[in-house]
Parts: sequence; C-alpha cells; structure tokens
Amino acid sequence: MFPIPPYVHTALAALRDAGYEAYPVGGCVRDCLMGVTPADWDLCTSALPEQVEAVFAGWRLVETGVKHGTVTVISEGRPVEITTFRTDGTYRDHRRPDSVAFVSSLREDLARRDFTVNAMALGLSGDVIDPFGGQADLRAGLIRCVGDPDRRFSEDALRILRALRFASRLDFAVEETTAASAVENRALLDSIARERVFSELKGILTGPGAGRTLREFAPVIFQIIPALAAEAGFDQKNPHHIHDVWTHTTMAVDAAARSPVLRLAMLLHDVGKPDTFFTDQDGVGHFYGHAARGEAMADDILRRLRCDNDTRRRVCLLIHYHDIRPPQTERAMRRLLAKAGREAVGQLFQCWRADSADRSDAVRAENRAVIDGAEAVLETVLAGPSACFDVKSLAVNGRDILAMGVRPGPAVGRTLDALLERVMDGTAPNQREPLMALAAEIINRKKTDKTHKTREE
Repeated sequence: MFPIPPYVHTALAALRDAGYEAYPVGGCVRDCLMGVTPADWDLCTSALPEQVEAVFAGWRLVETGVKHGTVTVISEGRPVEITTFRTDGTYRDHRRPDSVAFVSSLREDLARRDFTVNAMALGLSGDVIDPFGGQADLRAGLIRCVGDPDRRFSEDALRILRALRFASRLDFAVEETTAASAVENRALLDSIARERVFSELKGILTGPGAGRTLREFAPVIFQIIPALAAEAGFDQKNPHHIHDVWTHTTMAVDAAARSPVLRLAMLLHDVGKPDTFFTDQDGVGHFYGHAARGEAMADDILRRLRCDNDTRRRVCLLIHYHDIRPPQTERAMRRLLAKAGREAVGQLFQCWRADSADRSDAVRAENRAVIDGAEAVLETVLAGPSACFDVKSLAVNGRDILAMGVRPGPAVGRTLDALLERVMDGTAPNQREPLMALAAEIINRKKTDKTHKTREE
C-alpha cells in the first residue's frame, strides 16, 4: 500500500535493528494516502541525535538541525531527515521554538505538528498511526490545525500561510475554526522574514485552488501586500468588467498558467487601478495609466518581499505591457518583440487571455478574436525568413562595424540599432551582405552630415 523506497527502508532498518522506534512521518504519509509519490521522506525516531549519529557512523551526515533534534542521513545518495521525538518550548519570535525537549512518545511528537494531515506516521506493519484524525480530514478535503489553532499560529506564524498554501495546492477548504484563527492572527505575519513569506505566497498562487483561497483569505493576503486592499469591493463602473477589482484579480490568477511569474503578474496587474480611477461625464470608469502605475507599485512590492531580481523584472515587464492592444500588424508585432523579447511576448499572450477571462460573454468573445488575430500575426513573424528582434540576432555584429572604420563607443551601438530598425520594418533582410551595404550607407551619411555641420559652424 505504501511504496517506501529502498533508500528509506535502509535507514529505517538501521534504526530499528539498533533497537529504536522509527517511522516515516508527516508529508510523505499524507502524499502516500493521496496516491502521490512523495518528493521527500522524513523519519521520526526514539533515538536521541547522538544515538542517530552512532547508528549511522561511517555514513555521510548533515548536522544542520541537530539543535532541534534533526540529523540528515545520506542513504544510497538520497537525503533522509531523521528527527528525535520531541516537544517544543516557547516561541518568542513566532517562528522557531526557543528550546525543544526530547520525549519517548510518538504521540507527543505528532501533537506538536501543524495540521492533522501532516500529523500521521506509518507503523511497522504499514498501518497508519493517526491520533488526530488526519485521514478523515484528507477524505473531507480539510486543513485543520492540530489542537488549538490560536496556539499553533502563535507558535509559528508562518503556519498561517502554510494553511493557505496547502488549501490552494490540495484544493482543500480550511476548517472553520482554523480559518477564523488564521484571519484573526494575521498580524503575526509581520514578524516573519519576507523571504519566507514570499516563498509561501508563490506556493499559494501556483496551486489549483489559488483564486478561491485568495478570495476567502483576502485579509491575510492584504496583511502581506497592503496595497492590494484597495482593490476589495472597488466598483470599476465599466461595462467591460463584471466584478470589483479584487474579484477580477483572483479570477485572472486562476485563468493563468500555474507558473510563479504569470500568477504573480496577474496578482499585481491591476494594483495601480485604484490610484488612477476616474469617471467620465457619463459616469463610466476609466483607469488610464494604471499599467505604468501598477508596474512601479509591483516593483516596490516585490522588492519588499525580497523577490529575486529576474522574477521581479519579468513580472514588472508583463504588467507594463498587459494593457496594450495585442498587435494586429507584423510591423507592430516586430516592435513589441524587440522591446519585450520573445519569451515575454509569449507570456504576454497568456496574460491577455487570463485578463479577458473575467468579462461579459460579448466582451470576452471580442477580446478572444483580437488576441487570436495577434497570435496569428506572431506566428507569421516568427516563421519569417528575417525573424530578428534584437541586435544579437543581426547577421552583422559590432566587430563588423568597427572594421568599417567606426570608432569604438556609442556610434557602434547606434549603427546596429539603425540596422535592427530596418530589419524589423521589413525594409532590409537579415542577411550579411545587404546589412553590410546598409551599414556603409548609414556610416557615410553620418560622416557627410558631420562635415556639413562643421562647415556651417
């Protein structure tokens, strides 16, 4: 019933042969019960850390968690975390226990864990040791704290976001008392390192239940990204939109592919709307400039969350362009490709489709036709013999321009940019000989212009 890999069996057998209790525990048990192959296997044991090290003397060990009772053993080239049965002391920083006490009871160890679905172990005969009803909650599709939710979240505030991540990833509901406690204790998240918050946020966004989780736990999301709170209930007063800004945002997240960049872009794509809203003389709402405003706000938000630079730049680029009309001509498409890059344009089409998903039937059909038309143009441009959208893709390079007598410096780049402009306009092929001739013409023209200017002076 439980496909325990050989490398895990080896570690289990070593502990049990030495006379200690040892059990697979936590997420690997949950995954097995759900028919999912676990990515990692953790063991809990009655052996103290020094006893674990003695059992595995001669093996490769990683001792980064020894203070809290964890020794990582490399078994047949794979890591296995082995943690001594323990209870936790106080949590003054709402993240890590100030101390731990090693105990001899598996039940005591399971009682300290976060959620019932993570507080199960596998017994010697393959039976599930489940003192807190984790199997029943799995069947019911519930995330429930072990014991008192207020205590669990006060101990480690990151568990609030973990509850949301599991709900989104497993497409589960959060049990009523646990959900109320998560919202009530959300301010504790202010004490958590932004890197950890961002990691959990990405997990929430990339789950199949992301949109629903965002809507149900909006106060928690607004706690970590306060700028989004202005979207809640914000009436767009525009016939193109059928929901308030926050509801639209959550539905756009759901409509996007489950990649961190795309879902972060959809989470933040309309964050600039409340600041740019106005109504015309007919009472229709407009948000001119919201993409530029949103790009600046998203950049600040992602910096504060310690987002890596590459992801931040890619998300902000998509927000920058998300409100433009998808190009309907080859020339316009080439220009967009040159400015944004091939990868970003591909992702931009996904953003346009996700943004259009939450519209009235008529508007959605109209938008789909425009996007489909633009996609056909993109395919034509990419299939063309002169497909070239950046200087690096030109059939000539900087060395060629220098060989024509241009001095090193900005003039080389300007010449290449001029060549790229002609290729993108379709007035020059991306072939070496024609481009070399065109480069000579551009260079000679500049020399002539410079001569005329000198004479005039």
